[in-house]
Amino acid sequence: MSPGLTTTLLIGFASVSLNATPTADWTQFRGPLGNGVVHSASAPSAWSTEANMAWQKPLPGAGWSSPLVLGDKVFVTTAVHEGQERPKGFQDGVRAMGNYREAAKHLKQTEFKLLCLSLGDGSTIWDTTVETEIPAFGIHPSNTYATESPATDGDSVFVFFPAAGSASCLDQSGQIRWTYQSGRHQYGNGFGSGSGLAYHDGMVFLQCDNDEDSYVVALEADSGSEVWKAKRQSRTSWSTPVIWKTGQREELVVGGSGHLTSYNPKTGSQNWYLHGIGGSFSSSPAFDEAFLFFGNSGPGSAGPLGAVAAGASGDLQFTQGNAEAWVEWSLTGAGPGLASPLTKDGLLYVIDGSLLNCYDGTSGKRIYKERLPGAGRFAASLWSVGDYLYALDENGKTFVIKMGREFEVIQVNDIDDLFWSTPSVAGNSMLLRGADRLYCIREADPI
Repeated sequence: MSPGLTTTLLIGFASVSLNATPTADWTQFRGPLGNGVVHSASAPSAWSTEANMAWQKPLPGAGWSSPLVLGDKVFVTTAVHEGQERPKGFQDGVRAMGNYREAAKHLKQTEFKLLCLSLGDGSTIWDTTVETEIPAFGIHPSNTYATESPATDGDSVFVFFPAAGSASCLDQSGQIRWTYQSGRHQYGNGFGSGSGLAYHDGMVFLQCDNDEDSYVVALEADSGSEVWKAKRQSRTSWSTPVIWKTGQREELVVGGSGHLTSYNPKTGSQNWYLHGIGGSFSSSPAFDEAFLFFGNSGPGSAGPLGAVAAGASGDLQFTQGNAEAWVEWSLTGAGPGLASPLTKDGLLYVIDGSLLNCYDGTSGKRIYKERLPGAGRFAASLWSVGDYLYALDENGKTFVIKMGREFEVIQVNDIDDLFWSTPSVAGNSMLLRGADRLYCIREADPI
């Protein structure tokens, strides 16, 4: 038995809790590199509400942002208001669409919060209300006012609440260091916002694609002052920016409405602009040193899937089904929806409905297309730990798939909750955020 093993009976739950192993932090949406790939971790591949459940914690309010992990602390955003309803899943959200525009006329004073929890047992260390505002816009019944994932530089924690019109920096004791006024805009014809923050090299990147005045801005992490700001010809989109590192340069890639743009992260100058894609990006790109893989799909229609080669430059016109300059390959009707794809070892994994597709990243040739047994719809992005790919559907089923050219599901785990948030992994801990609770999965040592 591990010397750090402790057993705790949480009030309301019979759950085994273990001390967390101090290892790599989870610093932004889809991890430190923003790609969902975890190379060194010991998180479990099997769990339930009884097995390998270290703790489960009800959170105030609602939010779909991913948790951050810094050492023995977990940071998570949420939005709280009187009479708050639980966010709805795909089907229930569609059925409730007739009411959400009327509800947007009666928005309530909302507390936009950052919570700090113990990774060891889930207890609350502090709870800071960052802003108290009437939201600037209404949201779809499936969305929340805390969908944007925060980021950290290892010291400060950066949060973005578009409905409050601001981004803020807090220290690890919950004190606000600075606030940036991002503006109060209308988003997505009432669907709301969703683009998380990205951090790189002393700067916080904020994508503010809305229906009125879209832009992307780089802020100094220490002060919140603008390093550069670029106006964008884009309507609302929900993709989170990524830093794409190749052998040639570092790029900030931002998905908008019908286009992708690559910026120099230090100066804001444009490397390339790929347009003609159609739709608005809700998922973020996958990438390796050779290619950036992009795609989008909307309700009732599947968009394209394609690959941009490293070193791209200039004004690029995208034509579905045809390879253009710097677009290595493209496929029609194959783009992801809300769930961001993942690439590792030259293979690209994409969720389409309840189907998992695996492609050769260099050629775009599909290797397999297989249905995940009993799967619902997917909003959470794919992630991988070691040799395993993880896919969490909205009903709480996590499919653990052996990565490679052969399709093999090795485990299906089930938690009864609604899941749209992308999970976070740190060392031997895995955090799954549901509509009802935050769950910490950790493998118990045999007694």
